[in-house]
Amino acid sequence: MKPIRYAIVPKQPAAHLFEVTLTLADPDPAGQRFTLPTWIPGSYLVREFARNIVTLSAFNEAGRKVRIEKTDKQTWQAAPVKDGALTLRYEVYAWDMSVRTAHLDDTGGFFNGTSVFLLPVGREEAACVVDIQKPAGASYRDWRVGTALLEARGTRRYGFGGYRAQNYDELVDHPVTLGHFALATFKAHGVPHDIVIAGRTVSVDMARLCADLKRICETQIALFEPRTKKAPVDRYVFMTQVVSDGYGGLEHRASTALICNRTDLPVIGRPEVTEAYRTYLGLCSHEYFHTWNVKRIKPAAFAPYDLSRENYTSLLWLFEGFTSYYDDLMLVRSGAITPAEYYALVGKTLGTVLRGSGRLKQSVAESSFDAWIKYYRQDENAPNAIVSYYQKGSLVALAFDLAIRARTDHRKSLDDVMRLLWQRYGRHFYSGKMTGVGEDEMQALIAEATGVELGTLFREAVYGTRDLPLDELFAPFGITLQPQTGAANRNGGKNGVDGAQGKPSLGVRVRASGTDCQLAAVHDGSAAQKAGLSAGDVLIAVDGLRVTATNLDALLGRYLPGATVDIHAFRRDELLLARVRLDPPEVTRYTLAAADEKRGAPERRARERWLRG
Repeated sequence: MKPIRYAIVPKQPAAHLFEVTLTLADPDPAGQRFTLPTWIPGSYLVREFARNIVTLSAFNEAGRKVRIEKTDKQTWQAAPVKDGALTLRYEVYAWDMSVRTAHLDDTGGFFNGTSVFLLPVGREEAACVVDIQKPAGASYRDWRVGTALLEARGTRRYGFGGYRAQNYDELVDHPVTLGHFALATFKAHGVPHDIVIAGRTVSVDMARLCADLKRICETQIALFEPRTKKAPVDRYVFMTQVVSDGYGGLEHRASTALICNRTDLPVIGRPEVTEAYRTYLGLCSHEYFHTWNVKRIKPAAFAPYDLSRENYTSLLWLFEGFTSYYDDLMLVRSGAITPAEYYALVGKTLGTVLRGSGRLKQSVAESSFDAWIKYYRQDENAPNAIVSYYQKGSLVALAFDLAIRARTDHRKSLDDVMRLLWQRYGRHFYSGKMTGVGEDEMQALIAEATGVELGTLFREAVYGTRDLPLDELFAPFGITLQPQTGAANRNGGKNGVDGAQGKPSLGVRVRASGTDCQLAAVHDGSAAQKAGLSAGDVLIAVDGLRVTATNLDALLGRYLPGATVDIHAFRRDELLLARVRLDPPEVTRYTLAAADEKRGAPERRARERWLRG
């Protein structure tokens, strides 16, 4: 089978247009079909990437036009070509500053292959060669290419030119950054790991970032390969787009695409570990753990992916939830954060999960299966209807780990489960038979790896909606859970909710709408819901005093729980008056309090063995 040849050039950066050329040397003599994925692995939503194709034409080897027609939303049918190659030339609009699609302007570019590379149907296993070309013009003279794709002969690393992939799946699993970027390299157990930082930055401490990520990566490599310390890749790239306000990541087989705030990155001469930097390291840790868990250890439904439609699995609690458990655990095991900081992160997650009544209605297995229509399409009722397979999934992993450790006196742990999954499903995924974890296999796999039958705990945690018995599970570790209350009416963003203690609660989340305070969500059974307020309402006044985007907590702080207040609000263009009896302070997070035992005490030893691995 002859290779598929692609060329991609930022043809009009100011117009956000890539031009892509695809040449197929031996098209189907009956007429070649071409298709573009509808979703990208790791982001479980049909995104219809074909909608960004602006123009498309086909040509034979002599340069004459060939008829090509669209047959459905993502597929094109070309007329038969008697002899020679078939070439497509098309433009892709790229103006989405995210990790999922493609972006291009005069300052730089980024693309995932799922957004820009059409697949000749039937050629999924054909080798692919890509010529990444520099945009025309002197202002782009110093642009570079950042990607984990293998260079073709004659192409220098980070240079424009030819790159190659064994097949289409490998091609679209390597995102590409174009433009000016900071670059640094470290080795983790002998394997080069590159850091690419695109976007305007000031005094980023790349040396410190390398040192911290090196410890995190080496800790993860040793988890899966404790004897050989062998990484699953020959080279890895952390590529980050820096913006004024953004957060997110998407895993790939030998790289990750990240987006973060400028203030998240460490600054030269400032040694403190800020909460924002801890969050960024946690994001890097999460996506790097996916190198094993979901990129190689996969659910059977993803082995292989079908990028033309939704791929349903009830196991995202394992692949995203367990990854969310280990991302912060790897930070503390590597020394990037302290045990106290780790406990705070667990307490924050627990508070977030317990605040939403959706946890009492949807299991993590159901949440996983419905990710396509619920988790990735959240609306104002989401806290009352769904549970996060990320957040509750991480608590499920925590519960399983604590239970296994306690029942085996730390001879076994969840680490042994991950190693079994790696050995059986992941280690040879791309070099041997592609098999994945079956929908109903995990309980038996845990028992096989550890000798522990989790029984009721497994069934309730995965398929049930009861709260996890974490108080009981923490007891052998000398840890108690203590609820904290705070200003739960704020929109806490990615870093959660903070505020003074003891303030009464409306039981809502709010967002700023200009200078107005708009209800983003109203929790089940809350004071606001009982009084008839709804998501979308704009709060105007509390007892005659104006509400703004920033002063709601201060206004409510004048009252005691149980007090009745009059709240004026607009619903659309209609003025409402709601008489609200304020709730007690809302629990926003939990404190994990570790008993101060003497060195050598059983509970203290248990905590140390858990956190050290």
